[in-house]
Amino acid sequence: MSTKHTTVATDRRQFLAQSALGFGALAASSLLPGATLANPLAARKPHFAAKGKAVIFLFMHGGPSHIDTFDPKPALVKLHGQPAPPSFGKADFQFTRMDRVPLMASPRVFKKRGQSGLEISDLFEHTAQHADDLTVIRSCYHDGFTHVTGQSWMNTGWPRVGRPSVGSWVVYGLGSETDNLPAYVVMLDGGIKEGTPAYGSGFLPAAYQGTVLRTEGPPILNVNRPAGLSENEQKRMFGLLRDLNEQHRAPRADDTELAARIASYELAFKMQMSVPSVADISKESAATRKLYGLDQAMTAEFGTQCLMARRLVESGVRFVQLYSGGKKGSEVGWDGHNECDQNHQFMAAKVDKPIAGLLADLKSRGLLESTVVLWGGDFGRTPFTDGAEGGGGNRNGRDHNPYGFSVWLAGGGSKGGRVIGATDDIGLRAQEDKVTMHDLHASILHLLGMDHKRLTYFYQGRDFRLTDVHGENNLGPRLLT
Repeated sequence: MSTKHTTVATDRRQFLAQSALGFGALAASSLLPGATLANPLAARKPHFAAKGKAVIFLFMHGGPSHIDTFDPKPALVKLHGQPAPPSFGKADFQFTRMDRVPLMASPRVFKKRGQSGLEISDLFEHTAQHADDLTVIRSCYHDGFTHVTGQSWMNTGWPRVGRPSVGSWVVYGLGSETDNLPAYVVMLDGGIKEGTPAYGSGFLPAAYQGTVLRTEGPPILNVNRPAGLSENEQKRMFGLLRDLNEQHRAPRADDTELAARIASYELAFKMQMSVPSVADISKESAATRKLYGLDQAMTAEFGTQCLMARRLVESGVRFVQLYSGGKKGSEVGWDGHNECDQNHQFMAAKVDKPIAGLLADLKSRGLLESTVVLWGGDFGRTPFTDGAEGGGGNRNGRDHNPYGFSVWLAGGGSKGGRVIGATDDIGLRAQEDKVTMHDLHASILHLLGMDHKRLTYFYQGRDFRLTDVHGENNLGPRLLT
């Protein structure tokens, strides 16, 4: 076992004998230096000094069109209605044969925003007011053109489900700055096509997986104290349980799985005390609630999530992920196969003001410098019309496009008001300064003070990392200058 990840020195045979065949505890034992047996979420120092301490990941489920949002393509106006020139080659898509469908210009209006002149479409008029805080990466790409694969690439850095999510890696690397709340919180808009692996811990210990927080009803299922049980009675009950657990653990000091389970009970009790107060936004001022759009039906839901995200990072939560468009009811999220512009107008109207409110609120409270805000989705969309006539798409829709798309980030010490990379003239493929998902994840880790090559976990005979054996185009140093 790699010594640089092991905090407990013990005889291997003795360890396996004491830990019920050992395999569960063996995984839990590989904690970073600084983690205690009693608390795998204890705060840990980064590899190097950094301003970034927390992440808010705004995930647009379904795949927003880059060429209608943050990547203007004037060449498409000239080529509108024509087939793609042969010079752009061919590529595989979910439904579309690109040699059989015409190119389609964006109907959106792009404008230069802020002092930087960053071009952003009119779908995001509110977010555009913060253009000078944004870095738009227009050259992202991967090879997954289905939702599950695209979401897996974005969330885990791997095309198949089962790897730890980026949030889990961040918490594994840095721990948490709160003892009373989950280190990693997820808020959903319906479901996720990738499912729970999108925020799962994979082969990392379960302590690092995301906890779903609801904005309607009880924030966490079963978090409320049972009826008829007073707070004092519950404290006494948990006190006795803690004492019994510690007596049981005393002769099993090397069993980190047991220690982690005891710690989870402690956190569950603390959450009953702290989660309801953090989730209670009724005491926020009317001005703050309006800033996030809570006074309007269209923006209230995502606005509540964004306001909750600010309250969570303010309370020490390390990683918060919000989902927009998780196929709730009859909605298809950002999956604009059919009438893409109509779809995007509807979805952007739900999130634009809340996102702008989040950026403004974080900045006014001095939290943006320490919080990385990341916006993106499964992939981008095609510069030509969807070819699935009768199969969910139409001539005004766009198919999935993983070969070139945009994300943006703000905060965490990054310098905004700029663009990194570019797609080709029609927005089909990343062309300049190409950024893989490994590169993107390495960059986020860098803003948090972590070297992606040093953040490893020993599993199945080798050291794994979020960026696998890649991530060479780490944008982190450039984002800070």
